[in-house]
Amino acid sequence: MSVFWSKGYAATSTDDLVRAMKIGRQSMYDTFGDKRRLYVEALQQYQLASVAGHIKRLRSTASPMAGIEALVVGLISGDRATREKGCMAVGAVCEFGNGDADLAELHMQSDRLLYEALVERLREAQAAGEIGNAVDLRLAARFIQTTMVGLQVAAKAGESARTLRETAVFVIERLKSR
Repeated sequence: MSVFWSKGYAATSTDDLVRAMKIGRQSMYDTFGDKRRLYVEALQQYQLASVAGHIKRLRSTASPMAGIEALVVGLISGDRATREKGCMAVGAVCEFGNGDADLAELHMQSDRLLYEALVERLREAQAAGEIGNAVDLRLAARFIQTTMVGLQVAAKAGESARTLRETAVFVIERLKSR
């Protein structure tokens, strides 16, 4: 997973994979079939863990908006090397778009889980008066998800943790009731 995450699918060679896994080439083929199948499995595991972490941060506080802020700010690693790896799932979308049906389905499933959790938390924020009743919760959830993708791309491009955090807080503050 780490090799694919760092280099992407196309730039990762079979030699890179067998070195990282400390196994022989034939063992890799016997276990995983081929590079693509290994990539799909690695991406699936990454997305399961990633979405679970996102939802855990989202639900980590009593205040719905504080949970949303924890979700978005929590994307930003203080470690530059980790931050510049970006997000493996965003990397897959950038590399493949929706041209690979299996990868597009994985993305859609993860996207849907987070979207539904965000809409639920935004509904709670509205009920608590933390955001206005005029806010379209579905659009707000999409806005937050789009912001998360943008932050990950900016991180991979080398943006500082400070700037990323400032941007994340700015976005969350715009949703709050005045």
